[in-house]
Amino acid sequence: MSSTRVAAVDCGTNSIRLLVADVAPDGTLTELDRRMQIVRLGQGVDRTGELAPEALARTLTASGEYAKIAAELGATRTRFVATSATRDARNRDVFAEGVRATLGVVPEVITGDEEAALSFRGAISGEAASHPGPYLVVDLGGGSTELVHGTTAPDAAVSMDVGSVRLTERHLHSDPPTATEVDRARADVDAALDAASAVVPLGRTSTLVGLAGSVTSVTAHALGLDAYRREEINGTVLGVPQVLAACEDLLGRTREQRLDLGFMHPGRADVIGAGALVWAQVVARVRDDVAASGGELTQVVTSESDILDGIALSLA
Repeated sequence: MSSTRVAAVDCGTNSIRLLVADVAPDGTLTELDRRMQIVRLGQGVDRTGELAPEALARTLTASGEYAKIAAELGATRTRFVATSATRDARNRDVFAEGVRATLGVVPEVITGDEEAALSFRGAISGEAASHPGPYLVVDLGGGSTELVHGTTAPDAAVSMDVGSVRLTERHLHSDPPTATEVDRARADVDAALDAASAVVPLGRTSTLVGLAGSVTSVTAHALGLDAYRREEINGTVLGVPQVLAACEDLLGRTREQRLDLGFMHPGRADVIGAGALVWAQVVARVRDDVAASGGELTQVVTSESDILDGIALSLA
């Protein structure tokens, strides 16, 4: 059988991403085009419960651009997946109709569990698979963070309503954030992790794998990169202290100081502090739970293979 050319779109709270790829019958994925735009679809959703008109306009413009790219490359199957911000919005039907009109497919507003499963599938299709399981795959987005535990397939998953955009809008209003703001944001994350630990066995993790823009930006910072280079970030193994130090440094910087970092996307500079805070709390909690279970977690793996790859693989 021949390969299938697919177009996968992942529309989150902060960014919208496209992957056009050939997927072979054995699940091998050959990338043709991968791109990302920061559209901040989730702007204000945590407060208003609705997608803002200007956020809808930005996202639908990007969808139209992606439709042209997919058509030019000859994709025969397309899947558009929308996650946290769209799940939370009362006016998501307006968004769905706009995507159908521009891209020709109806967007799937997936559940947190579905998001987790796609993220896990994408992660273990890449570099993470060279490390021992069981894995805890963490997909840290703008509106939510998915935790997925498993070896060859998910055996437990949970979606936490904490993410870089949501926590920034909820707590981190100063530049840089104050100690009180940081304490409140950490309390939110810790409460979410307490609830999550009742569902996902954090302490039975052999390899912790982090996905998505906040994690890859923290990794770029830990590596001291002067520009964002996906090939250097993908598969990076960092010591837990390295990760925590990079997170703390990003959280304490001003927006302008973050923008001075060569790898930082301008659309992420205002929310990366919250993303780094979430990642630090997750890494520290998993380390501690593994230790309490008699094990040791000393390293963290960063994967550039994520939910987008999972969506593409689901189309073949």
